[in-house]
Amino acid sequence: MPRSTTAAQPPAVTSGGRSRRRAGGTAGRRRRTAAALTAAAAAVGLFAAAPAHAGPRTAAALPQATRAALDPSLVAGTGADLGITEQEAEHAATDGTVIGPGRDAYTLPAEASGRSAVTLQPGQYVEFTLPKAANALSVRYSIPDAPQGGGTTSPLAVTVDGRDRRTMTLTSQYAWLYNQYPFSNDPGADLLFPDQWITECGCVPDQTTPEPVVTKPFRPNHFYDEQRLLLGRTYRAGQKVRLTVPAGGEPTTVDLLDSQLVAPPKVDPLAVNVLAFGADPSGRRDSAPALDKAIAFARTAHLKVYIPPGTFQVNRHIIVDDITIEGAGNWYTIIKGHQVTLGSPAAGGTSQPAGPGGGSLHTGVGFYGKDAAAGGSSHVHLSDFAIEGDVRDRVDTDQVNGIGGALSDSSISGLYIQHTKAGMWLDGPMHNLVITGNEIVDQTADGINFHTGVTDSVVRNNLLRNTGDDALAMWSDKTEDARDTFDHNTVQTPVLANGIALYGGTDNTVSGNLVADPIREGSGIQVGSRFGAEAFTGHLWITGNTTVRAGTYDLNWNIGLGAIWFYALERNIDADVEVTGDRFLDTTYNAIMLVSDFPVKDLYSITNVHFKDIQVDGTGTSVVSARVAGGATFQNVDARNVGAVGVNNCGSFHFTSAGSEFTLTDLGGNDGGGTTGDWLAPWELPNTITCDDRPPVVPPPAPGAW
Repeated sequence: MPRSTTAAQPPAVTSGGRSRRRAGGTAGRRRRTAAALTAAAAAVGLFAAAPAHAGPRTAAALPQATRAALDPSLVAGTGADLGITEQEAEHAATDGTVIGPGRDAYTLPAEASGRSAVTLQPGQYVEFTLPKAANALSVRYSIPDAPQGGGTTSPLAVTVDGRDRRTMTLTSQYAWLYNQYPFSNDPGADLLFPDQWITECGCVPDQTTPEPVVTKPFRPNHFYDEQRLLLGRTYRAGQKVRLTVPAGGEPTTVDLLDSQLVAPPKVDPLAVNVLAFGADPSGRRDSAPALDKAIAFARTAHLKVYIPPGTFQVNRHIIVDDITIEGAGNWYTIIKGHQVTLGSPAAGGTSQPAGPGGGSLHTGVGFYGKDAAAGGSSHVHLSDFAIEGDVRDRVDTDQVNGIGGALSDSSISGLYIQHTKAGMWLDGPMHNLVITGNEIVDQTADGINFHTGVTDSVVRNNLLRNTGDDALAMWSDKTEDARDTFDHNTVQTPVLANGIALYGGTDNTVSGNLVADPIREGSGIQVGSRFGAEAFTGHLWITGNTTVRAGTYDLNWNIGLGAIWFYALERNIDADVEVTGDRFLDTTYNAIMLVSDFPVKDLYSITNVHFKDIQVDGTGTSVVSARVAGGATFQNVDARNVGAVGVNNCGSFHFTSAGSEFTLTDLGGNDGGGTTGDWLAPWELPNTITCDDRPPVVPPPAPGAW
């Protein structure tokens, strides 16, 4: 049970990140290094991966389009709808090698959508049949790192029906991190924190004699990136898109192909055009001063700002207040910048606010409201452009996010944000922000974080993929987030932590979201009293969400986490929490987890949580795992394909004659389970001790229609 403590911890919490106290060369040389890294990744996996399949193989009888790598009917009514059609490479025709399925952290299958992908050697292909008309593609892929880190580039040929060849230049410069949090770009680096507990050796290295040798690269992760391609014409449904690695290219793992029909560029002749102020659409010259001038003029003239098609170089924050800025569409208007090292850490100010523990060491492209301490910004409306950063590592003190600051009575819509630290990190107090229809991919930290007193705000119909931390978070740090809503968003493959995380707050709602494939030390949805957050008060509604292949392995506890988990680490969780109408599909371990940590097991409890009208289709272990004092009610929780009978009820680990300190209250209608019996057997109620933290994992069959 006890999470092992350490002699020292990572740096303190900082703005734009939370400390998580847990745990060049020739082409031939690069290929050999890739093989070594892949082997190392496999070697540190917690369980054996499924065998790979080598092609050729056709796509007959396989679904042409999926959502979260499932038949769309299984997740109907949840997640975002941005007009994007998802196709999994493992379902396509290929002469490459299908890898996975596998869920072991630090392996390529685990970080793939659906936990499976296709690896192509030079000369091999994967071919997708378009389900709908499309003129734009996005390829999610992984190619090897350079031997000493820093990334490589490699070509990928794209043809449609064997014609119209185009070549994409893939890069791994924004992928491949290593080591302990907050990670390193160096595959040969020694442990960043040798005084921390290491699960792989079961020790604290610098307190162990002789000090153990830790395999390098240590804990490789964040393997994937994605790249977009406008095709220049519209192709009809049924035409075949083939991706081929040319001779001399790197081994390339293709995860999925997104296709869509992008509308023509938008034009607004009545708005202030940034070209009139000297902005350079070729991207060769710095356009930040021109944007500042256009914004100042537009505010005086009470007009919008229009950024036409082009790539505009911006290497710092653009400060926005009382302004509307619109692009021609996020496929056409691209605001792209370099990460810039500052001469000294920024100590404050509106463009570089310092976080607790220090200021920014770098700056980069981003649109920022004024700092809340300076009054914040309001009536800011940003739409229809892309923000492409240059962030290749994680520095928690850095303000290098796509959107930042405080933005009240504002809206953000139709943006594409890639390669920043956090897509949107909002530091309140602030209110009434509406975030809709955005894509946020390939971050080193969070996707969207409501940090400190964000109220009456909505995040709806957004796609978030490959974040380096919580994809969606409400963090009531010092001031509570209140009356906020995360609704109908799609979250895929957060590399670390959770799909959706709630740290304190009052009267907040999480509804209709689709969360798939969390990878390390987190889960689909977390309700956590941690990171110094204010208490949960009032109500919390978690309604109509679907998780898919959720639940990861916690390295320090050495147990599996739930698809939804409640964690009382720093306070009681005793607000009225209603978990209603949610579906937990193909869960790696248990579907529902309620837990504290051993050092505080007698201090904090979880009560007043109510589960109703829940469907559980497939668990590797139990439906419920309780490792805390308190209790919860269950009504109409239906389960099937459950790996372990009953519940794991350890309570607070006193094992008293009176039973467990956690009480499960059966309000009726709790049916089904697995071949070994009902999930909520009468003899386990209300608080029978049935403590088995590590039952055998029984991989469930694929979910199906209920």
